[in-house]
Amino acid sequence: MIKIDSFIGIFYLLINEYGGIGMKYRRLGTTGVKVSEISLGSWLTYGGYVEDENAIKSIHKAYELGINFFDTANVYRRGEAEKVVGKALKEFSRESYVLATKVFWPMGDGVNDHGLSRKHIMEQANASLNRLNHDYIDLYYAHRYDTETPLDETLRAFDDLVNQGKVLYIGVSEWTPAQIAEAIHIADKKLLDRIVVNQPVYNMFNRYIEDEIIPLSEVHGIGQVVFSPLAQGMLTGKYKKDVPAPKGSRAADENGSKMLARYLTNENYQRVEQLEKVASDLGVTLAQLSLAWILVQKNVSSALIGASRPEQVEENVKAVDIVLSQDVIDAIEGILA
Repeated sequence: MIKIDSFIGIFYLLINEYGGIGMKYRRLGTTGVKVSEISLGSWLTYGGYVEDENAIKSIHKAYELGINFFDTANVYRRGEAEKVVGKALKEFSRESYVLATKVFWPMGDGVNDHGLSRKHIMEQANASLNRLNHDYIDLYYAHRYDTETPLDETLRAFDDLVNQGKVLYIGVSEWTPAQIAEAIHIADKKLLDRIVVNQPVYNMFNRYIEDEIIPLSEVHGIGQVVFSPLAQGMLTGKYKKDVPAPKGSRAADENGSKMLARYLTNENYQRVEQLEKVASDLGVTLAQLSLAWILVQKNVSSALIGASRPEQVEENVKAVDIVLSQDVIDAIEGILA
C-alpha cells in the first residue's frame, strides 16, 4: 500500500518533470524555459478566418490540456490575431504560459513599414504589446531574413528589447543555415543576445531542415519550433485523390488550395494511404502519428498546430503519449523514401 506522503511525492515529481500530468515539456533550445511539446498557433485562423468565440475556446482548451506555448504574429490578419490571442490568455496567470509573436512582413504601405530595421522592429514590438495587452513578449521572432538591413542593426535592436525587458528570448523563422550562422557569429563577437529558436516548416513531406539546419542548431543550442507539422491538412487524411475537398477546408478555398498545391501530389496521396494503415495498426489517427513522428526529433522543442475548434486541439495533444518503436519509424521511413 502506498503511503499518502509517498503518493504526494510522486505527484510533485511528475509536476516537476513534465509540468503536469498528460502534456510533456521540453526546453526551448538550451534555455531554462520549458514549453509544451505541442503548441498552438494562430496563422490563417484567428482574427478573421475563425470566429473569435471559437478561437478563444480553442486557446482555453489548449491551456486546459497543458499547452503553455502560444504563437502569433503581427502580420496575421494585420494585428487582429494578436488581439484575439492576447484577450484569450488574459484569463490566465502571466507566468503560466509562453507567448511568441513576430516582426518582418508589411504592416502598412509606408517604405519603413516592413523589414528588420531598428525603426520597424522597435515600433512593431510596441504595437504588438499594445494589441496583445501584455507587458512583455516571451519569444520575439524575425519572421524572415531582411536582405536590405545590416544584420548587426537587427540583432542590436533585438538585444535592446531584451535589455528593456520587453522581450525575453529571440528567434528566427525560415532563415538559411548561412544566415543563422552569421547571426550567431555577430552576436558572439558583439556580445548581443543570441538566437535560441528557429521556426521552420517541418513535416513528413518537407524535411529540408534535417540536412543542415538541425546539425547547426544542435551545435549552437538552437531549438526548432516547427510549423505546418500536418502539411496544411494533408497529413490528417481528409484530402483524397479525385475526391472534392471537404466543404470549409483549406483546399476548398482558392487561396488555400494554392498553398496546398505542393502537397497534393499523386505520390503523397499514395503515401497517405500507406501511413493511414500504420496509424490504424497503432490505434491512432494519421495526424497523431505525424505529430509523434516529429517529436522523435530531439532538436524539436515544440510542434506548432492550428485549430479552428477545441476538439482538434484535444485530438492532436494525444500525440505526446505515443511512443514510436524503431520498427514503426523504419516503416514510416520506407513509405517516405
